[in-house]
Amino acid sequence: MRIDAAVLRAADAPYSVEPVELAEPGPGELLVRIAGTGMCHTDLLGRVPGDLVGKPVVLGHEGAGVVEAVGPGVTDVAVGAHVVLSIDSCGACTNCRAARPGNCVMMAELNMLSLPLDGVPRANDAEGAAVRNRWFGQSSFASHALTTVRNTVTVDPDVPLERLGPLGCGMQTGAGSVLISLGVGAGDSIAVFGVGAVGLAGVMAARVAGATTIVAVDLHESRLDLARELGATHTLNGADDDLAGQIRSIAGGEGVQYSLDTTAVPAIVSAAVACLRTTGVCGLVGVGSEEYRLDPSLLLMGRTVKGIIEGDAVPQLFIPKLVELWRQGRFPFDKLITTYPLDQINQAEADWLSGKVIKPVLLPGG
Repeated sequence: MRIDAAVLRAADAPYSVEPVELAEPGPGELLVRIAGTGMCHTDLLGRVPGDLVGKPVVLGHEGAGVVEAVGPGVTDVAVGAHVVLSIDSCGACTNCRAARPGNCVMMAELNMLSLPLDGVPRANDAEGAAVRNRWFGQSSFASHALTTVRNTVTVDPDVPLERLGPLGCGMQTGAGSVLISLGVGAGDSIAVFGVGAVGLAGVMAARVAGATTIVAVDLHESRLDLARELGATHTLNGADDDLAGQIRSIAGGEGVQYSLDTTAVPAIVSAAVACLRTTGVCGLVGVGSEEYRLDPSLLLMGRTVKGIIEGDAVPQLFIPKLVELWRQGRFPFDKLITTYPLDQINQAEADWLSGKVIKPVLLPGG
């Protein structure tokens, strides 16, 4: 079938919204008409020079939409279902069976290569050339996407579907890191470093958990203002001196029990560990290319540093919970969203990278 898709043909090229011929859903696959797709920092891997992400490719991995068709063997999701799209996983490895799909042993093959496992793209451009269309099992910067049962989450039809896509990755990562991976509870303390979409989701989740000290750190005062509105009890500018010392002072001199870094900036990661009390836990969700250097004496005293993927959440269980928290007004993630028509994807990317907006969401229907 013919669809419209934002195709990236080179790391330094603009997106080109163009017609693409998409295959019908095969065994275990679903065809989803996209209502809206969020932009996420992982999509920027397509901008890394070299062959990290093959081209041409359709990116996008925070899609939401309506199931229009299902392939052979699909019985869990029906045509007409409203769905949010998340990460793909095999469902059979030790980690998947332990309810850790973000740590699936086939994470790279199923999500990062943007190809089916047989290596054959299921989409072609107007000239008949192959286009990669399985980025994170969806490639949802498009009017339609092929997905799998494993990365498709059914949601109630009475919620604003066009805004739900960010729950599939960024919001799930931030909120899941706090509520599931770190296990923040009532009366706890936490510092969140970097309050873009992921960090702000962490702030909102910390308030849901009942944390009584929630410190937000960022370079943008506008984002710190929003963090206070969404639940932060204290805010610090990331350019301040001795961030760790300031946070320890806020937490009564001992330090916070938890910290969450979304920046992947080595100096900030060091501060995220140094601000912890003994036995404290630092979660890392940011992805960077620089090495971290940590004072070993900090870890010797019982502090823990852990990497987190997708908040250690099971999307089929956690995303509906986030939707219910939104209904209750306790997780107002839609305050972070700015919508753009799909054909304005390049403007959306520019506004996002400049810090003008926090979470762009692309609407194929305009």
